[in-house]
This record gives sequence, structure tokens and C-alpha cells, in this order.
Amino acid sequence: EFMQASWDIEEVQAKGIQHLASFVKDKSAFPHLLTCTEVITLAMKIHTDSLDLQVEGCTLLLEILSQALEQGVMMALDESVASCLLHTVRKHSENEEFLSMLCTLLMMVSASEVAAENLRKIGIIPDLLSVLRRFLHNDKICFSCCAVLWSLAVSENNADQAVLESALPVTSAVLQKHLQNGVVAESACSALWALALQGCLTDSDYEPTAALLLEALRMNPERAVLVKNGCLALASLVRLSETAALAILLDSKGSGIELIKDEYHLHSNEPGVAEALCLLMNEMVQYDEVMLNMRSQKMEKLLSEIKLQFPFS
Repeated sequence: EFMQASWDIEEVQAKGIQHLASFVKDKSAFPHLLTCTEVITLAMKIHTDSLDLQVEGCTLLLEILSQALEQGVMMALDESVASCLLHTVRKHSENEEFLSMLCTLLMMVSASEVAAENLRKIGIIPDLLSVLRRFLHNDKICFSCCAVLWSLAVSENNADQAVLESALPVTSAVLQKHLQNGVVAESACSALWALALQGCLTDSDYEPTAALLLEALRMNPERAVLVKNGCLALASLVRLSETAALAILLDSKGSGIELIKDEYHLHSNEPGVAEALCLLMNEMVQYDEVMLNMRSQKMEKLLSEIKLQFPFS
């Protein structure tokens, strides 16, 4: 009430946020803090020029959301809160350190389908892409933005086809830049999978995107989630075009089929990885020429192994 009575006075908002922040460590205060997110974001929106207030507000929201996720509480932030956050992104689009924190917040928010839908509605994707282009070197920003992109693109009722298509070159650039950083590469593979699911690629994209995903698998063989998401992304590409299937067979760095075998043997206890590999192979055998090649490389042997390993799946 104290904050709502004096929206225009920056000092009141700052003191209010600081006082709310003092309750973060008190577990019994958590349900009450959950009801304050709108007040905090509105204070940030009204006083966007004050970087200190933005940082304190963002830090407090991160604390509240972290506790919510820990306790399995999904925070479905409404459209007004989403638009406040977008306003803040636009106002501080040059401030790398603050954006890093803000993008983490957006990633946590977008875990809720309702919040993701609200972020999509207010048109945040072009802003995320411009943040990515500007800070391609920043692994934290790249990780968070790709995770948000995945959440927004994977939505079934997606009307942003043109916007999503413009996300492909930026997402590919993130993966190319951070191939050796498993955490970022995993996030970028997920985003590429979502873009492939939405049919955001043109004929000229299939081969380079498939080659890039194979390279991500090669560079991060030990990361089960990356292998799973990379294979699912490849399966989506192959479903769309034989070019992608041929790119996997004839990859310049070596046979994609051999890579698939190696990845399976490395993660033979992971049902998620095995399922993604089977899905990819199932898409590949839809093309006669590809199937003949897979036969010659004794893929039946691998499939039999998988069947024995997961007899009840």
C-alpha cells in the first residue's frame, strides 16, 4: 500500500523494494512475497531511468522466482507484468551486466506456459534477437535468451512465423560461437529444435543447420540432454527434407551414422537419448537412398541392441 500510494516517488519505490527484499530469507513470508511481483515490476516500469532501482527490483524478482521454482510453484505472470519487463529490456538494451540478470529472469518466467504466452503476445522475440546479436560473446545472455526462445517457439498456437524465421540465423550463430560451452550449446540446440518443429527453415538452411547440430553432438558427447535435443532437432529437419538426411550421412567431419552409434553407446542407460535416436533413424529411413546407406552401415545391429536394452519401452 505504501508503494502504491506514491508511484511517482522513486525513493518510496526503492525503499519499498529494499524492505520487501529483507523478507526473502523468511520462509513464512514467501506466500506474501508472491503477491508482490506486480507491484515490483510496475515500480521498475515507472522508474526505468533509475538503474539502481532496476537492479534491486530484478534481484528481488529472481529471489522470489527461485524460491517458487524450488517449491514447485509455477508463477504465471500476467500480460501487464510481461510488458513491464519488455519495457525494461528496451530501456537498458546497452547495459550488458543488467541485461544478463534480466534475461535470466525472463528465462525463469517463461517456464510457465501462461507467462510464455504473455511474453509472446507482447512481441518480445525481436527484442531478444537484437540482445543476442549485440551480446553474442556473453554466454549467460546466450543461454537465457535461447531458453526463452525455446519456450516461446514451442507453443502450439504460434502465429509468429515470420518473426521465428528471423531467429534461425541468430540461434545458429549462438551455437557456432559457443560450441565448446556445453550449457549454452544445449540451450541453442533446444531453440533450433523448436524452430525446426515450427518449420522455420528454407531449403538452403537444412544442410548447414544439420552440420552445425552434428558438430554440437561431436563437441559435447557426454551431455545427455544436448545429445537428446540435438537428435530431436535433426529428426525435425530430416522430416522436412531429404537434404538434411543426406547431410547427416555425408558430413564432411565424418559419418553421422557412426556418430549416432557412438552417442548411443555412451548413453545406453538413458531412455530419453535412445528414444531421440530412434526417432531420428525412423525419419531417415523414409528416404530409400538413405535407408540403403544405413543398411550398409549395419544399423539393424544398433536397433537390435536398443530393443534388448529397453524391452518394455
